[in-house]
Amino acid sequence: MKTLNEIRSTFLNYFEKQGHTVVPSSPLVPRNDPTLMFANSGMVQFKNCFTGVEKRDYVRATTAQKCVRAGGKHNDLDNVGYTARHHTFFEMLGNFSFGDYFKSEAIPFAWELVTKHFDISPERLYTTVYHTDDEAFELWKKIGVPESRIIRIATSDNFWQMGPTGPCGPCTEIFFDHGEKFWGGPPGSPEEDGDRFIEIWNVVFMQNEQFEDGSMRALDMQSIDTGMGIERVAALLQGTNDNYATDLMRSLIEASANATSSDPDGPGKTHHRVIADHLRSTSFLIADGVMPSNDGRGYVLRRILRRAARHAHLLGVQDPLMHRLVPELVRQMGEAYPELREAQPLIEETLKLEETRFRQTLDRGLKLLDEELTGLPEGAELPG
Repeated sequence: MKTLNEIRSTFLNYFEKQGHTVVPSSPLVPRNDPTLMFANSGMVQFKNCFTGVEKRDYVRATTAQKCVRAGGKHNDLDNVGYTARHHTFFEMLGNFSFGDYFKSEAIPFAWELVTKHFDISPERLYTTVYHTDDEAFELWKKIGVPESRIIRIATSDNFWQMGPTGPCGPCTEIFFDHGEKFWGGPPGSPEEDGDRFIEIWNVVFMQNEQFEDGSMRALDMQSIDTGMGIERVAALLQGTNDNYATDLMRSLIEASANATSSDPDGPGKTHHRVIADHLRSTSFLIADGVMPSNDGRGYVLRRILRRAARHAHLLGVQDPLMHRLVPELVRQMGEAYPELREAQPLIEETLKLEETRFRQTLDRGLKLLDEELTGLPEGAELPG
C-alpha cells in the first residue's frame, strides 16, 4: 500500500528526474487572480506563465497544490461527507510545461508514472481524447492502449477553457476501472456518473486562444497543464474507491472518533467524515491568513467551521472539538506543508474560539426553539 505521503513524493520525484522544477504549493488565497476566491487547481499560480505575460527561470514545473472548493462555481460543501469523493480541501498533483514540451512527451510521462511507478495495471485503464484530436489518439495507440479503450469525447469534458476568452485546448484523461462490483459505465456512456470508472488524471494541451467573437487561433507558445487528484489515486492504490477510507482521511476520522468516544464506522460515520474534511480546509485556510468573518473568504471559512461544529454537536459533543484534532493533522501533513506546523498555535486558538462562540449561539437558538415548540398545539405550524 502506498501512503498518501509516498504518492506525493513519488509524483514530485518522478517529474524532478524529468527536468521539472519542484515548485512549492501557492497559498490558498491567489496572489495573481482577484476574481478567484481560493486556489482551486494547480495551474492558478502559473496562469501568467501560460499567457506569456510572466517568464520564470524554468520552463518545466511540478507541484502538489493545496486547493479549496467551497463557494461560487465549485461549491461541493453540501455533498461533503455524504459521498465518496467530495471534499472542501484536496491536493492536486501536476506537471506543467510553458512552451517546452507538448503532447508527444506529456502522454508518455503520464503513462510511465501511472503504470510503472504507481504500478497500476494497464488493463484497468481507459483514456479519453477530444473527438477531433487524432494526434493524442495515435499517441495513446503507440504506447499500447487498445483502440477500444481510447474514447473520443465531443463535449467540454475534454476541451478545457480558462474562461469565455483566453488560453484553451483539448485534453486527455486517464480513467481507472474499479471493477464490476461498482455500478457505472465508461466515460461517454449513459452510466458515466457511476462509481466504477473514475477519472484520476487530466492532461490539458494548452494550444489555442479563444476570442470574444468566438474565433480561435493557435497560441505561439503551446503548453501543458495537468491535474491528478491525490485522494483518488490513493484510494485505488489502497484497494478502495472511497477517498475517506485512505490512510490520511482514516487517521483524521479515527482522531475524531477517539476524541468523541464514538465508533468511526457506527451511526455517526458521516459526522466523522465531515469533521475530518473540514479540519483540513479550516486549518489550511487559517495557516494561509484567512480568519473567520462575516464576508468574503472569512465567511466561507466560518461556514465550513460551523458546519463541522454542528456535526460534532450531533455526535453529542458538548465542548469544542476541532482544535483537539489539529495535532493529528500536523502529524500527517506538516512535513509536506511546513506552514501548517508553523501556524499550529494560531489554528488551534482560532478554531477553539470560533467553535465556542458558535456553540453559545446554537445552545441559545435551540433553547428558544424548544420554548416555542412547547407551547405549540399538536399538528400546528410554527409561525415564521
